[in-house]
Amino acid sequence: AGGIAGTVSVFVGHPFDTVKVRCQSGTGVAALKPNLNSLLLLYRGMGPPLCSAGAVNALVFSAYGWSSRVWDTTMEANNDMISSNVQEATVTSTGDFKLKNFVCGAFSGLLQTFILCPTEHIKCRLQVQEASLLNTSVATPLLPYNGPTDAAYQIYESHGIFRGLYRGWVVTAFREVPAFALYFSSYDFIKDYTNRALKLRYGTEQNPWIASGLAGGASGCFTWALVYPFDVIKTRIQTRSLNCTKGIYRTGLDIIAESGWRAMFRGLGVTLIRAFPVNGVIFPVYEFSLLKLTGADRMID
Repeated sequence: AGGIAGTVSVFVGHPFDTVKVRCQSGTGVAALKPNLNSLLLLYRGMGPPLCSAGAVNALVFSAYGWSSRVWDTTMEANNDMISSNVQEATVTSTGDFKLKNFVCGAFSGLLQTFILCPTEHIKCRLQVQEASLLNTSVATPLLPYNGPTDAAYQIYESHGIFRGLYRGWVVTAFREVPAFALYFSSYDFIKDYTNRALKLRYGTEQNPWIASGLAGGASGCFTWALVYPFDVIKTRIQTRSLNCTKGIYRTGLDIIAESGWRAMFRGLGVTLIRAFPVNGVIFPVYEFSLLKLTGADRMID
């Protein structure tokens, strides 16, 4: 179910992601025109995230479900009000379940960085390579990449796994761990609030799909806004010369020195525009797929 949701989200959000990466890396979007070539350019680099989306989202939701069950077993074994099933769980008034969502979300965010980092690294280089070749201010020591496989091979051959393919892993973890901790905890809070509001408005009628979509979109925007500076730094690290050894702190200082503090939020607008539909799709598709796979009659709020 998580894999299906992730694949759908890539098709929805990748064009926005291309614009975001170009804004963050300084290559710009001036080359994009209202024609077929520019439309295809927006989908450049989609191969790696599309191939990994199923695995990443399956891992995220599986890790979240597994860690939730571990939490229930070790810390809430005697609390019958909290189910071990993520789909059947509800927010309690004690705040314990919110902490559970936060911790389990952080754990799932950490695990998925091991798949996400190399695929995003390749994706980012493919998204900006065309502009980099025309822009002498962007150091590109490698030859142009002929697709994701060629990019992965060249990066591995020149710099290996950790300094090459996994370039930017630390800043990716800095982004993903707090992001998913807030993502899952805020999703359940917003969904619960939306369900209550809809029930007050429509009486006994329930709209779980609307609540799921709105909560997913809102929580996605909320978390992206909070961790966005780390994403800007990550993009800069993963798109500049592979021979550059500057870390997170020095890269951040370079960005601020070049363009000021506002540069740390460059591309945030298009990211938020992308975040709402992408995350608004993930949870409903995940929950719908879960219903079909498990043979349940309806989604549980």
